Amino acid sequence: MSFLEVIVLALIQGLTEFLPISSSAHLLLPSVLLGWQDQGLAFDLVLNIGTLAAVVIYFQKDLRNMSFAWFNSIKHKQTTQDSKLAWWIIWATIPAALIGFFGKDYIELYLRSGYVVATTTVFFGLLLWWADAKAVQIKTEYQTGLKGAIFLGCAQALALIPGTSRSGITITAGLMLGLTRNAAARFSFLMSVPIISMASGYDLLKFILSDQYVDWGSLMLGAGVSFISAILCIHVFLILLNKVGMLPFVIYRLILGAALFYVLS
Repeated sequence: MSFLEVIVLALIQGLTEFLPISSSAHLLLPSVLLGWQDQGLAFDLVLNIGTLAAVVIYFQKDLRNMSFAWFNSIKHKQTTQDSKLAWWIIWATIPAALIGFFGKDYIELYLRSGYVVATTTVFFGLLLWWADAKAVQIKTEYQTGLKGAIFLGCAQALALIPGTSRSGITITAGLMLGLTRNAAARFSFLMSVPIISMASGYDLLKFILSDQYVDWGSLMLGAGVSFISAILCIHVFLILLNKVGMLPFVIYRLILGAALFYVLS
């Protein structure tokens, strides 16, 4: 991989992983428009690790409080807002974990196409617009509830379909539940930690069992760029969220979907 490819792909991963605009749709563009080859398992792995590190560090205080509260809820039977939130994140992780484990091969074989990505980019963009326009937006993430967490988990499972956008569909589901934009985004980001961790662990196992050539320089550069761009993206997104709403992202998704249909036709 060239220096330019490493920088561009890492920036795409870092900037789009946590925005509701579909990272898979954007990662498709270099191959469609520029003819770039697949970057390989090792590079995918370090990009995911970079974005995982970004969300863990950004929400380190929340994650630490939730972890302590969760252990106390087991050991001392103490229930707090943080322990409830931790349990809800666990429950919300189960649907995507199960479907990802049992359906990954099917998804890779039948759904990873340009037209699927273009269609889901447009459809779930419109669904995000509808949810944002109709949302009550009165609840915090601490008012999600078990049923709400499972609903959000099922929404996250839909993100296994390329082009859906994990953050986009989970924020959409959060808005449907009456969460504020900020609360929906925060729950979405916290949900990303276990699911990205599991995906990275799976890719790491495949990498260990493979005999793939490793360009350590490119991997470290890619991980660093994806980490920095992701942590900046999370910070700016949470600041702008209540000011601009979801409409700019919806419009962007519609333009991106139309562009994908055009270049694929």
